[in-house]
Amino acid sequence: MNVLLGLGGTDESIQALEATIDRASAVGDELVVAILDKADAPRSPAEMRSETAATLEAAGFDADIRELEGDPGPALVELAEREGFDHVVIGGGTETPMGKIRLGPITEFVLLNASMPVTLIR
Repeated sequence: MNVLLGLGGTDESIQALEATIDRASAVGDELVVAILDKADAPRSPAEMRSETAATLEAAGFDADIRELEGDPGPALVELAEREGFDHVVIGGGTETPMGKIRLGPITEFVLLNASMPVTLIR
């Protein structure tokens, strides 16, 4: 399967990266990592690229890393559609005190607009 992972510079993105590498290694998926330009993220796109490369190297997994420009949600969905990815993976979502999931705008956009399956890693 051809998997696209969107990373937005948060701790949740790092967790999603690690989980996706583990899964892709186990089942033989091809992986492309898209670094999203999220202005309010704790890590810059350059920091995410560096951390992603180090994580991939430590895992012994080969994946293409790309940096996307523009509005992150639409940019990720557009790439997934244009290149015919089978699956999109994103990290995010927080839990309310009542146990319900709260989605950020990027996560919500991708979940509502991607035509292929989307996995949310929390």
